[in-house]
Amino acid sequence: MTLRTNISDDMKAALKGGEKARLGALRLLLAAIKQKEVDERIELDDAAVVTVIEKMLKQRKDSITQFEAAKRQDLADAEKFEAEVLTKYMPQAMPEAEVDAIVAAAVASTGATGPADMGKVMAMVKPQVAGRADMGLVSKLVKSRLSPH
Repeated sequence: MTLRTNISDDMKAALKGGEKARLGALRLLLAAIKQKEVDERIELDDAAVVTVIEKMLKQRKDSITQFEAAKRQDLADAEKFEAEVLTKYMPQAMPEAEVDAIVAAAVASTGATGPADMGKVMAMVKPQVAGRADMGLVSKLVKSRLSPH
């Protein structure tokens, strides 16, 4: 069963169960997936759906930060709930040690020597960890490997 089918089935269950907040979050997700498919005239595979979910999670994190800074805890809580619903569909996160090993291998294979080579390393690492590691963490690990100690 594809990730999209799974999301659609969960949306139907939320509709039948009367879970309005969960239903709203799933409808937003399906709408974003559908929009991407219409824009690109393709049917998204699971990896592309994960990319859409990552983007939505990043938006939620940004919103939570802004709402909390504006003392709007009610809105921040709503965004946190949506983020929890979205997180359920993300693949299992990689341990930091595994990500660090991938970064180390990428640095070695690209022959990167300094911060100027960060783009090459990130380009090699990103496909291997997409959806399974926070790219902020990956960036931090790459910087630490490429900076002179």
